[in-house]
Amino acid sequence: MHPPSSDALVELRNLTFGYNGRVVLNGISLTVPRGKVTALMGISGGGKTTTLRLIGGQNRAQQGQLLFDGQDVGQMDKAGLYAARRRMGMLFQFGALFTDLSVFENVAFPLREHTDLPEGLIRDIVLMKLDAVGLRGARDLMPSEISGGMNRRVALARAIALDPALIMYDEPFSGLDPISLGTAARLIRQLNDTLGITSLVVSHEIPETFHIADQIIILANGRVVAQGTPEEVRQSEDPLVLQFIHARSDGPVQFHYPGPTAEEDFGGGAV
Repeated sequence: MHPPSSDALVELRNLTFGYNGRVVLNGISLTVPRGKVTALMGISGGGKTTTLRLIGGQNRAQQGQLLFDGQDVGQMDKAGLYAARRRMGMLFQFGALFTDLSVFENVAFPLREHTDLPEGLIRDIVLMKLDAVGLRGARDLMPSEISGGMNRRVALARAIALDPALIMYDEPFSGLDPISLGTAARLIRQLNDTLGITSLVVSHEIPETFHIADQIIILANGRVVAQGTPEEVRQSEDPLVLQFIHARSDGPVQFHYPGPTAEEDFGGGAV
């Protein structure tokens, strides 16, 4: 058994996981260092969201280990997993706010679910978290009354309500205009540093993600193809990394879906 690394909040050790016989992660190892912003990037279907689900315990590794603060998530019982999840915040793609609850009640929800704090203290905490994302004045609005960017910021306030050790972001920039995207990226960096937390960001937005991340991990074909600082990843000579970073249509990830050749399909027909 490996000793836990004090520098890593999350570790994947030779982890393998798949769905219905299809391997998604094939013996991968990676670390998410404490107090840093780590970006998990790569092609669609590469295992990024699956990794978040493994950390949260929704799925369990078929081989290898996934450690959260030195404890194997795959070996936790229900009580242990529930306790670990209290130390994790999750920002879902597009926010996933409760549509029938106000902004205030959305942020208050985890506090009411996981604590016995009095209402007066819950009110103060909710307003402080909303203030941190610039939306204290929107407390009484409903999700349908705020923009997509504001929706994402309310979801972030909810994610930090319990002062978690780790916040996971699943595509936090999807569908945002440039101003909202820049605001969201800046908030991720500021909250990470101000609160002293650890952030794991799944994203396809290369410029903004490279700007705020301390570490970049690129997944593809069930393996880690690059891991390092943004500058180190930019210097990678791996063809798949180059294709991904420079948004090339062809490379290891092919533009054309496999099938008959053009000559086979078109060459023998009469005109």
